[in-house]
Amino acid sequence: MPYPVRVEASEDAPSRGLWLVKWLLLIPHYVVLAFLWLAFYVVGVVAFFAILTTGRYPRPLFDFNVGVLRWTWRVHYYGYWALGTDRYPPFTLAEVADYPAHLDVPYPDRLSRGLVLVKSWLLAIPQYLIVSIFVGGGTWLATRAGNTDNSWEASISLLSLLVCIAAIVLLFTGRYPRPLYDFILGVDRWVLRVAAYTALMTDRYPPFRLDQGDTDPGSVPAGPVPPPPVDVPATTPPAPVTPAR
Repeated sequence: MPYPVRVEASEDAPSRGLWLVKWLLLIPHYVVLAFLWLAFYVVGVVAFFAILTTGRYPRPLFDFNVGVLRWTWRVHYYGYWALGTDRYPPFTLAEVADYPAHLDVPYPDRLSRGLVLVKSWLLAIPQYLIVSIFVGGGTWLATRAGNTDNSWEASISLLSLLVCIAAIVLLFTGRYPRPLYDFILGVDRWVLRVAAYTALMTDRYPPFRLDQGDTDPGSVPAGPVPPPPVDVPATTPPAPVTPAR
């Protein structure tokens, strides 16, 4: 069964060196996203009580939070979560068909009143541990566990390391290694699925699976659906003709 959070993108021939100044170009987006994510959390609190009492996520609030995730994904895809395109992200919550990064979450008709109490803090703990390795300081936790030395060390996330390698390859060759691109997309997809689940947008638990590549293989049917059989009406064979004597 397809997972309801669809995260897709298409590689858009990023240039060799634009990534060196994208941090500067993205400052306007960072400012806007700071306010959008503040509103995202406030909306999440309101949605929590709405789901708890009615079993429904208010549709305008749901569409707003999906728009925030969509905007964030476009900025991350342009910036330092993927470096997948040089096309500047649009300032909109709506879907932009011709932009190379897409995110969508179908509106759920009903949500569990009981799960809303435990999804974002208890059930999501295993996912938080994995996401911390992907985008947080999980590498420090993995390598320094049990070490009594309290000296400060810099930590780096797996995603940052992969994107850094991709940026260096781009700078010297002008090409984005396709296996590396697919893996980075898989990491981004995993993180965004967890974000949508913990934001109470779906009751489907995120799969422990790294779905790589442009097209989200976890959110589309595995293959084409065969057409239903067509009932051909039975025809009565013609009566035999008796030859005249």
